[in-house]
Amino acid sequence: MRFVGTCYRAHDPRWSFKPISGDGAAIRGARFNPKGVPALYLGLSIMTAVKEANQGFAHRIDPCVLCSYEVDCDDIADLTTEQGRDEYAVTLDELACGWALALAEGKRPQSWGIHDRLRARDVAGIVVPSFAPGAEPDDRNLVLWKWGESLPHRVNVIDPSGRLPKDQLSWREPE
Repeated sequence: MRFVGTCYRAHDPRWSFKPISGDGAAIRGARFNPKGVPALYLGLSIMTAVKEANQGFAHRIDPCVLCSYEVDCDDIADLTTEQGRDEYAVTLDELACGWALALAEGKRPQSWGIHDRLRARDVAGIVVPSFAPGAEPDDRNLVLWKWGESLPHRVNVIDPSGRLPKDQLSWREPE
């Protein structure tokens, strides 16, 4: 499917100068990307992005930079429905696996197999339910493994005023 829309991410400030890099996710791996594989995790709503960032600590949110993205990507698998999961031979258990616990135990998370199988089919990304604590049924994420500045996998951060830093040393003073 083709995904066209606005998405959101609450960034660790350390990565706010590279809001479309996916490098942070590649450091240790995450739910849907093995270690060493960049991935861009985006919420389909602002509240989903915040839930993903705070991971259940409703009254304790680490500092973050909330960004909006314009997305126009082809080759996306919608895994939010049983029909979509069946089409790609993905189970809900794989999606919802305890990936962080598996990593902590030195095991390969079951959800990394989704990346392996779908990238082999040239799938650029997936739409998935959010598994963040407090997520509602309509909380969804777009996870991209292939993206860039041009079609068919275009992602642009929305920053018309140039407020995002260019590197870790270039935060602008308020005017």
